[in-house]
Formats: sequence, C-alpha cells, structure tokens
Amino acid sequence: QVQLVESGGGLAQPGGSLRLSCAASGSIVSINAMAWYRQAPGKERELVATIASSGGDTHYVDSVKGRFTISRDNAKNTAYLQMNSLKPEDTAVYYCNAEVTKTLRTIPLTFRTETYWGQGTQVTVSS
Repeated sequence: QVQLVESGGGLAQPGGSLRLSCAASGSIVSINAMAWYRQAPGKERELVATIASSGGDTHYVDSVKGRFTISRDNAKNTAYLQMNSLKPEDTAVYYCNAEVTKTLRTIPLTFRTETYWGQGTQVTVSS
C-alpha cells in the first residue's frame, strides 16, 4: 500500500506564511506528477499547484501565483507547498495528490501506476 501524509497546517495571520509537507511511503517504485488541492467549506475541491517528476515544470492557479511555491525532494519522496502572504480566502483543507508507480506484487514482480490522496491538513488564516 502507498500512503500520503500531509503536515504543516495550522493557524496563520493574514500576511503570514506556512509550509506544508506531503510525505509518500510504501512500496514505491517512482512518483510521477504531484499536486496540491484545497477545499474550503461549502466549496468544491480546487487544484492549487502541480509539479512534474523532475521538479522543473510547475503550474499554479491564478489566485496563488506569486504567493505559493510548490517543490519536491525525490530522495525523500516528499512534496512541499510554501505559502506566503496568506489571505483569509486561503482557509481550507489542503490535500496532497500524487501519481505513484508501486510494486503490486513481488512474486511475480508486478508494477501498477495509480493516483493517491492524502487525508488533508487544515489551514486557517485569520486575525
């Protein structure tokens, strides 16, 4: 089994910063694209940022451009979301998403690529 665990959420004041982490564990062969999503109360889950396997290709939703930065450390199977200049509108549960190639079986050796979700971490921006 593959698990994604988010951490780093909490309470911040407007204009403050938080750094989220997403650590993947399990029978991982490789991790392809990774992404951060968020869902505010009463709203649909939205894509915030994506990053390719190499870390060189990133994309952001317009509302966070210039404020948020997605990165990854492949040696640690971990993605990060650095959030600066936080606004109350950023308040949401943030979810990590990753496309992972895992070892499905060892005998015979079998691989499978699937998409996984973390359980989310709460980010609250308020004075």
